[in-house]
Amino acid sequence: MAEREERRGLLQGEDDSESSPSSSKYGSSSEKQLSACCDPSRLLHRIVVLIFMCFLGFGSYFCYDNPAALQTQIVQDMDLNTYMFMQLYAWYSWPNVVLCFLGGFLLDRVFGIRLGTIIFSLFVCVGQVIFAAGAFFGAFWLMELGRFVFGIGGESLAVAQNTYAVSWFKGKELNLVFGLQLSMARLGSTVNMNIMGWIYSSVKGLVGSPGHTTLGITLLIGCATCIFSLICALVLGYLDKRAEKILNKEQGKTGEVIKLTDVKDFSISLWLIFIICVCYYVAVFPFIGLGQVFFIEKFSFSAEQARAINSVVYIISAPASPVLGFMVDRIGKNIIWVMCAVITTLAAHMMLAFTFWNPWIAMSLLGLSYSLLACALWPMVAFVVPEHQLGTAYGFMQSIQNLGLALISIASGYILDNRGYLFLEVFFSACVCLALIAVVMLYFVDLLRGGDLNLSAKKRGQLQQISDTE
Repeated sequence: MAEREERRGLLQGEDDSESSPSSSKYGSSSEKQLSACCDPSRLLHRIVVLIFMCFLGFGSYFCYDNPAALQTQIVQDMDLNTYMFMQLYAWYSWPNVVLCFLGGFLLDRVFGIRLGTIIFSLFVCVGQVIFAAGAFFGAFWLMELGRFVFGIGGESLAVAQNTYAVSWFKGKELNLVFGLQLSMARLGSTVNMNIMGWIYSSVKGLVGSPGHTTLGITLLIGCATCIFSLICALVLGYLDKRAEKILNKEQGKTGEVIKLTDVKDFSISLWLIFIICVCYYVAVFPFIGLGQVFFIEKFSFSAEQARAINSVVYIISAPASPVLGFMVDRIGKNIIWVMCAVITTLAAHMMLAFTFWNPWIAMSLLGLSYSLLACALWPMVAFVVPEHQLGTAYGFMQSIQNLGLALISIASGYILDNRGYLFLEVFFSACVCLALIAVVMLYFVDLLRGGDLNLSAKKRGQLQQISDTE
């Protein structure tokens, strides 16, 4: 009971901490010595933690879409076709088919959340350096190796970020926190999309000509964001360790043994969430990876205009994610919001495929729906699995998502080289239709089993209070 109250003090803020035994454990004299900014049971301190938590994935997301921001330059400087270009995304995803799931397991059982986050951040930094070196020396195989190493850390770092979020904010704030994390991550993607082309042009002016050397220097400059995120991982680890000592809460010890075979015990609701995740994101990320040339060819945009519109999804999701997360927090009904997001995404892809309407309309819809789905879908995992399995569940979700992204990235490059953008857009629309079918199935499974995935926020809060008092 004492451990549960200590957890409530950490996750629910200042008001709850006043009645927590953990608060009395370090006494009123200690409380006077700690300001609100330094007291881990206070809301202000948790906001400070949230800031570092949000910046944790900034570098990873900035560098992930370096190929998309420099699609034309990479294809020309490295003499690639679209199929080979998309291998850069496939090589990022391949290691995470296994390692992302193991990353969650390692966070739960081996490294712990703090050390694991630092290790994964180091992989991201090293991978980006290798990627840049491959471009600098004109060795495409080395660029692929760099993306492979980058991928080892990238998705596992996202698992660590999600696990941190649930550890500190599980409760009424969780959807908002997920939205804020996504907002900051997409800020990194937005900056990448709009600045990397300018950096390449600036480096070209200094070097004197375009080519793989210019490309390598440009990518190496992008590595600075990964170093910044590594610093955030170090600070976050310190703050989490400090909170553990002050609240006398042993982090990561639940008294239950985690086994990899726990996967077979995942509920059908969780498997449907996995399917929605895979089918939805394979119709978003590969499209953005190939979007720059799409807008140039179909809508006769300049390269600068194409980069700008290709980043609209990220530009919109940055401010929209926390707002939509707050809305989902206050209203609940997560499944309904996921369904709205999937239907809107389908409409956006069909507009891009079959009309010549201004693409800003479709991309704006895609940005809103992408943000809404992330705010409503990812927190649902915490509703259907025990807390001690959260790292494993999120890791597995990222793992199969990356399997889908690897396969679809390769397929997208092949389809584009041989059939063109229209056929590719139809293919993406079919993937979204599969996601829609899974959402409908999830709604009825949750309804028939009396689950709480689609409860209102008020009803879910009442159930949480009952659970806390038991």
